[in-house]
Amino acid sequence: MTQQLTLRLMHTETHVELILTLVYAKCDRIERIELWDSLYAMASDMTAPWLVGGDFNVIWDEEEKFGRLSVSLIEVDDFRHCINTCNLTDLGFKRSIFTWWNRRSEDDCIFKRLDRCLGNHELQQTFPRLEVTHLSKIGSDHYPMMLKCDIETPPIKKSFRFLNFWTKHETFKDLVKENWNADFSANPFCIFNFKLKKLKKALSTWSIATYGDIF
Repeated sequence: MTQQLTLRLMHTETHVELILTLVYAKCDRIERIELWDSLYAMASDMTAPWLVGGDFNVIWDEEEKFGRLSVSLIEVDDFRHCINTCNLTDLGFKRSIFTWWNRRSEDDCIFKRLDRCLGNHELQQTFPRLEVTHLSKIGSDHYPMMLKCDIETPPIKKSFRFLNFWTKHETFKDLVKENWNADFSANPFCIFNFKLKKLKKALSTWSIATYGDIF
């Protein structure tokens, strides 16, 4: 839509599905109603982890603004009602509270937090260690946001185990033939090592697809 782009993403290894909505809201309150309505519609039957982030062009409360111009409480109420009704939660942030600057100085200077990341309960359960950082401004009048998932959990490497019963399967030999090749020239030991790694990955994927998680 004009003010948001929604993607359905699937992690190829874990098969975790994620709905990602990227927001670029209009400056006008009336025009933003179309955005709020689209979020209402998606939230009504949303069961997957849902991440909503971007430029909402409205603040949550007066603490998210510095400088001239009064805060429109009607705009704030519209925003709050939408987020609460959609069961979304602000994911928080590190560094400066503000994400937008009007590029003016002294008395005309205005800072606001117009950009944020929101998520539903399913998202926070799937990614319990989400972290949002407001980065330094470069070029744009908006500060970019960086989001990391599970930053405190190092990847667990499972040791490869060759299972003898694999050789009994009718497709085993064909799988080995398909993956026991190298399309480059090098030291024989390097090529042998490459072939082993390639075959190990292929066998692991094939075993899960063929037998499931036998462990």
